[in-house]
Amino acid sequence: MEASQSVPDLVAVAQASAKTHYDAIEQIRAAADDAAPSGAQLADMHTQAAALAALAVDIFAVFEARMQHHFKRGPFSRKLHALLTGAGQPQLAYRIYQFYLAVNVLKHGTGASYRELSKSETHLFAVKLDSETDDAGILIDVTTPDFFDGLTAAILESYHFLER
Repeated sequence: MEASQSVPDLVAVAQASAKTHYDAIEQIRAAADDAAPSGAQLADMHTQAAALAALAVDIFAVFEARMQHHFKRGPFSRKLHALLTGAGQPQLAYRIYQFYLAVNVLKHGTGASYRELSKSETHLFAVKLDSETDDAGILIDVTTPDFFDGLTAAILESYHFLER
């Protein structure tokens, strides 16, 4: 039986996969050459954005599942936020919690997490107004590499904190 991959290994795989989607988005933007993208290009961008959103949801779910053993019961991200804050890591606590909310919005759309993010003025990623969503219906802008880089950095830092 093969040993399961570690969280850092799985994050590296997710980062490599995200890079292919970001590269495809950049190629579409470059092909549009400062003009409005065509219908086919927009459809391809929506496909790439949806794949990035799914990848973000998946890597956060893997992180949560692998790290849940650090807490008895209850909401993992809230408990992680409290632990990090109590341990003098408020910036990491803020970042991981904001990405937790973003992943919830990617999974569920408008709801409590969306309302909480809309009220906060996070600088980590862009939250779209419900009226600003495109045909893909994604309320978090996952199309900039900063989103996935920030998400995976917060996951890795939290992982190392928990596994110390």
